[in-house]
This record gives sequence, C-alpha cells and structure tokens, in this order.
Amino acid sequence: MFTPKGIIVPIITPMNDDESFNEAQFRIEINRLIEGGVSGIFALGTNGEVYALSEEEKLRVIKVAVDEVKGRVPVYAGTGCIGTKETVEMSKKAEDLGVDALSVVSPYFVSVSQDDLYRHFSAVAKSVKLPILLYNMPARTGNNINYTTVRKLVAENPNIVGAKDSSGNFDNTLRYIEDTGGQVSVLAGNDSLILWTLLAGGTGAISGWSNVFPKLICSIYDYWAKGDFEAANKAQRAIRPFRDVMALGNPNSIVKRSLNLLGHKVGPAREPASGIDPKIDAALKAAFEGYSE
Repeated sequence: MFTPKGIIVPIITPMNDDESFNEAQFRIEINRLIEGGVSGIFALGTNGEVYALSEEEKLRVIKVAVDEVKGRVPVYAGTGCIGTKETVEMSKKAEDLGVDALSVVSPYFVSVSQDDLYRHFSAVAKSVKLPILLYNMPARTGNNINYTTVRKLVAENPNIVGAKDSSGNFDNTLRYIEDTGGQVSVLAGNDSLILWTLLAGGTGAISGWSNVFPKLICSIYDYWAKGDFEAANKAQRAIRPFRDVMALGNPNSIVKRSLNLLGHKVGPAREPASGIDPKIDAALKAAFEGYSE
C-alpha cells in the first residue's frame, strides 16, 4: 500500500521574467530538493501557483516533474478543480503522465455541503487507480472537509490513502488521525505543526518552507524518527522566524521571494501576488541571519 510520509515539498513553479514557465530552473530545483532529503515532489500545489496556471501549463509541469525525478521519490500532482468533471479529467491526465499519487483539494469558490464533498471525492477516487491525498485548506477554498466525511471516504475508497490538513486547527488534524483508525496517512499542511502532527500519530508534512530550507525541515522528521525529540523540537522552533514573515503577505509568494533573495533564480510569482515588497524583503533578510543551508 502506498503510504505518504516524510517531508513532501510542494515545489514552487519557477517563472521567467515574463511569467512563463522556466523549465530549466524547475529541473534544478527538483534535484536540489531531492539532494536536500525530501521524501516526495508535489507539483501543482498552492506553492506551485496552481491557481494561476493554464491546463496546458499544468500538464507541462507534471510531465517535466516525472521526467526529472526519474523515480527517485514519489511525484504527487495537484489535480483539484472547482468542478467534479474537470477534476476527474485532470486526474486522469495526470495518471496518464505517470505520477505516483494525486493531491485533490476541495472545490473552491463554490459553497458546498459535506454530502457534496463526499460525492465529489468519491467520483474522483473511482475515476483513477492512483493513491489520492485529500487536501483540506478551508482558508483558501472556503470549504472544510469534516473528519466524518474523511472517515466515510476512506472506508469506501481504498485508494484514498491520506489527508493533508492545512486548516491550522490542530483539533481538526487530531480528528483526522483519531477517527480513521490508522487507515489514512495524515500530513501537516502547516509548517508550525510538523512535529506535533508526528507526535500525535501523523506521518509527515507537506511543507512550503522545505522549498527554501529542505535540510532543516527534513531534520524535524528525521530526528523524530530516531526518537530524538529534543533535537526535533529545536529544528521545529528554528522555522518560527520564517513563518512569522508569512503574515506580511501572500504566503506562497513569500516562499518564492525567499528563494530569489537566497540566490535561487526562480523568478517572480505571478501577478497580482508578486511578493515583492521592501518590508517583506527586510523581514526575510533578518530571519535569514539566524540560519543558512
């Protein structure tokens, strides 16, 4: 059975100055992150600016990711769309391109009930053979996937193998862990909760900051796996200065801006969320003074 675990990086999508996809830099980032110890490459997440990419661009990003990773770690692809039909079609295309697993965010913009979410995710799960991660991010989608819905989906769809909880509500994460009877891998979607999710029975994290400091973020998991909780907690606390800066703007734009300031030529975030702000730059540089890789 496919088990999502460890630190999975929701890889950024590098852009040229004209905001076109920078394939060469994407390949460089993939190799840098794998060398940094990540357990998976997740293309087309929030940090990948999936919301700003056309379908053609999404499919190109997936194709390049699969080609460059070359089976060294699992490749996850974000295929969630607003409509069920569109999500099913994108999921099938990602499966055909050879990804190892799918991450499916709940529908966004439209207000839906838990019954609606159940039908949506069930339809997607039945349309593909790939393992599926449910992606809960209510602050962006407006829709929280209730733990009772997760429990029902997991019980009826064996290829739903995990859930990423980016709600920021740790009790929600706990209910995912407690109410699925160990049948599902629960991953932290909030970098501040990586260690605490692991200690509660989770299996890892999908960490935005692992784009920037993969060795540091991976060390939280590695120390935890070795039973060195003091070192794991020290590594967890070390990311607080970076997390604090994210309150100043669009979080994933700030992650991308961090990479540029550290010399990784990943280009701008797509407008209207470029992330370029003197106050943010100053705050990031101050945070970087305490850590480097």
